[in-house]
Amino acid sequence: MGRGGIWQELLDAKDDEWPDVVAAQRIAPEDWRALARRGGYPVPALELHSDDSRTTWFAGYAQTYLERDLRDLSAVTSLPDLRRLMRAVCLRLGQLLNQTELGRDVALPQPTVHRWLNLLETSYQLVRLPAYAVNRTKRVIKTPKVYWADTGLALHLAGLGEPAGAHLENLVLNDLLAWRDVRLNRPEVLYWRTATGEEVDFVIEAGRTLLPIEVKATARPRVDDAKHLRVFREEYGRRCRPGLVLHTGDATEWLAPGVLAAPWWKVL
Repeated sequence: MGRGGIWQELLDAKDDEWPDVVAAQRIAPEDWRALARRGGYPVPALELHSDDSRTTWFAGYAQTYLERDLRDLSAVTSLPDLRRLMRAVCLRLGQLLNQTELGRDVALPQPTVHRWLNLLETSYQLVRLPAYAVNRTKRVIKTPKVYWADTGLALHLAGLGEPAGAHLENLVLNDLLAWRDVRLNRPEVLYWRTATGEEVDFVIEAGRTLLPIEVKATARPRVDDAKHLRVFREEYGRRCRPGLVLHTGDATEWLAPGVLAAPWWKVL
């Protein structure tokens, strides 16, 4: 896409100006599934124009990463085991990272899973999204959620042909992290989940300001899609800006009081 999201513009604007900020983005609609399949590495994203050619590139990248880069970083005793672990992680995008369960599913001891996950994160493959931990009245889940640095590679490693809603979440997260990493006063990007199952996909914490975001792979978001954003806003009161529901349709509208629905491609 060649540009960053309008996160700062939204933070800087007044709440009632948000629809105008979104509408001012003269961006053509884009198929998020095609974007997820391409990923963000320059060669497959810009130069390769078929799924087969991208598959060949991703296979070569994974092999180079596993057989050369990882061996330079750390002694990996079994490449097939590591491949199996990466596949399992890429099948869990957007889920809570339970290392014990992950180790059981791939038949690896928990210390090995722990070490290899750290290695994947250190080498900029795995992304652990921490929880927003400040909370007044509810017990908040503090386990991180897991994503991947590149959606195209994640699809390849998982053996999936078609992206799902978690891959749209991953695209939004990648844009949020790119925006965060170039800010002088670096904001936090987090998620929020309570023990009773209320969850907000992403929370921007910029100083004392909170901006909660939900991602929905639907062209027609419903009022019910704003439910957890409204709970979050009630919980954190004056610190909280309007909630944002990013969807795959064309409409920008107030979905509920204090919750704006907007096309993902006009915000990223």
